[in-house]
Amino acid sequence: MKIELKENERIDDLEYKGLKIIQDEEGFCFGIDSVLLSDFAKGIKKGTKVIDLGTGTGIIPILLCGKTDLEKVIGVEIQEEVADMAKRSSKLNNLEDKFEVVNENILNLKNIFKNQSFDVIVSNPPYKKKNTGVINENTKKIISRHEITANLEDFIKVAKDLLKDKGEFYMVHRPERLVDILSLMRQNKIEPKVLRMVYSNEYKEPKLVLIKGIKNARPFLKVEKNLYIYDKDGNYTNEILKIYNKI
Repeated sequence: MKIELKENERIDDLEYKGLKIIQDEEGFCFGIDSVLLSDFAKGIKKGTKVIDLGTGTGIIPILLCGKTDLEKVIGVEIQEEVADMAKRSSKLNNLEDKFEVVNENILNLKNIFKNQSFDVIVSNPPYKKKNTGVINENTKKIISRHEITANLEDFIKVAKDLLKDKGEFYMVHRPERLVDILSLMRQNKIEPKVLRMVYSNEYKEPKLVLIKGIKNARPFLKVEKNLYIYDKDGNYTNEILKIYNKI
């Protein structure tokens, strides 16, 4: 399918079931965190209705469409130009019946969807608190990386409202925010159930944390074995290669 590209845009082959994505070379491009989250959530059940809070260019919904038998996934993105790329990527992959994009702030979703409308929520939210870290970036990157339009608590509160009872919540974030994440999840009746730390290699501190929670579940947290991205020689580990469909 022929899709019109705008200035600085390119089409990247995801090397998975022929899926592709449109990205802006000068904007915020997806990273390994989104790929890992889509793999972490690949066990979601057939016929599931999913929403991705802060979808960016739609990488997580696109991969979930390839990895699962979900019924519908809605990607919510506040930036109009970025949401437009996600919409065109959905069309590029012939996923318009499965992957819908909503250009909106997550704080306004209560005006669009009824409470308890979704079986699963996924999110790769901005990691950095407002006014922290390097901020000499373009507007798209700032909004993608910093809690400018919504903060961590907002994402978890919205997830609580939109999730059905016993619905699943999947998030990737930074380990330094782990206490905040677990505390806010429990406050909002999303019980942390599975946690996995992601390391660049076995000699470094963890760089990411993957978390699964279930709404109104009983307390019990399973900590999975560490996930290492690179081996001692600087090559992708076998587990990462499998996630990227390389072996």
